[in-house]
Amino acid sequence: MPEQVVPPTQPDVPQPAGTQPSTDVPQDGAPAPAPEPARKSGRKKVLGIVGAIVAFLVVAGLKFGLGAVLGADETAEAKAGDCIAELPTTIGDEMEAVDGGKVVDCASAEATYKVVGRAEDQTEEQAESGEACAEFFQENEEYYIFSNIIPGKTGYLLCLTDNS
Repeated sequence: MPEQVVPPTQPDVPQPAGTQPSTDVPQDGAPAPAPEPARKSGRKKVLGIVGAIVAFLVVAGLKFGLGAVLGADETAEAKAGDCIAELPTTIGDEMEAVDGGKVVDCASAEATYKVVGRAEDQTEEQAESGEACAEFFQENEEYYIFSNIIPGKTGYLLCLTDNS
């Protein structure tokens, strides 16, 4: 039996004998229900989430400074005479890992520590001994050593005293 193509039905035109009316249009002439909207693909959802994260980072970078958002070392350029804020107050001889720290105006209420010296190309062991800062401290003076050293590499030490 050969295949036949059924033309769309038209209500006022008689249909040839032996053909069936199209199932796309209901018999009573009412329009067919609208198809359901397609769901967002997983890729579009991921792109939306990534876009939201990027927008957040841009806003945070503009508000707080790009270095703070990306975790840049704000004490990398500190030198003798500068003051440091946003470091925790430490007690005793224990080493403590800290996040942050930034150079501020020494007249600022935030200025907790004063840089009295700086030592470059220090290893972790040298930082723990603190010998590189010994020349910058006076006898019976309270002092602190801030270091930024990537494990297995060298970095710098900041020799700090209270900013009073």
